[in-house]
Amino acid sequence: MEADATPARSRPPRAIDTQAPQALPQVPAYADTLDDGQFATTLARGLEILRCFTPQDTLLGNKDLALRTGLPKPTVSRLTYTLSRLGYLRAGPRQRKYQLGSAVLSLSYPLLASISLRQLARPAMNALADTIGGSVSMGIRDRLNVVYIETSRSRLPAAPQFSDVGLAHPMAGTSIGRAYLAACDTSERNAILNEIRVKTPEQYARYADALRRSFDDYDRLGFCVCYDYTLPGIYGVGAPMKRRVNGEIVVFNCVVSCLSTRRARMEKDIGPQLTAMLAMLETTLSRAEFTQD
Repeated sequence: MEADATPARSRPPRAIDTQAPQALPQVPAYADTLDDGQFATTLARGLEILRCFTPQDTLLGNKDLALRTGLPKPTVSRLTYTLSRLGYLRAGPRQRKYQLGSAVLSLSYPLLASISLRQLARPAMNALADTIGGSVSMGIRDRLNVVYIETSRSRLPAAPQFSDVGLAHPMAGTSIGRAYLAACDTSERNAILNEIRVKTPEQYARYADALRRSFDDYDRLGFCVCYDYTLPGIYGVGAPMKRRVNGEIVVFNCVVSCLSTRRARMEKDIGPQLTAMLAMLETTLSRAEFTQD
């Protein structure tokens, strides 16, 4: 995966509008494309079916999927039948329930294989995870989440076990998500914040002040600190690469147990170690580009 030199960081004013959004009815993620004649709504519906499955909900029936998507049950039945025939769903151990099929994994692997930064960063991530006694992860944006595309965990028993490739975490309530927002330019960040405010108003109300503090942390320290993680019992720091990779903002985080780590260590030790690792990766990428030229 080639890296370009488009800057990912900017330091504009960090104003956040804390006005509560108006309540809106639930609408599909593709609602703003319904007037687009080139948009394949049936395909979009099928993909939304697949997105309903989560680590917590691995088995879902047609009724469950209809409730989650807002689609009529006969439509859901046709979609699940088609997805099953293609290998993207398979019958679960319970009758009339589905789970994701192996074709989903086969579809995602070419993306992971194309991101050579994963292989480049892996040794440094492993070393840092062992040093801090936690986990170190790399992620990219997926709608209003950041999804992990590489992760390393300390071998210590107390290390948090909340990281794995493919796990998605909300932007507002995680250090890696806040680092992504801090790296966006003003218009892109405001658009994402507005989408969070409209689509997940509870999260926005809960984290609006923390988001502002995290942006201030990024301006002051070069990384975002998160003590109010969506998941309980952990602290995190997050920082972006200075350059975009294939046009994407790539972000990293360090996550540790709050039972074994004082808050002061996050700012004075773990955050600086994370930014030092990213600086090393930036230098390695620049040297690789120079060699290729």
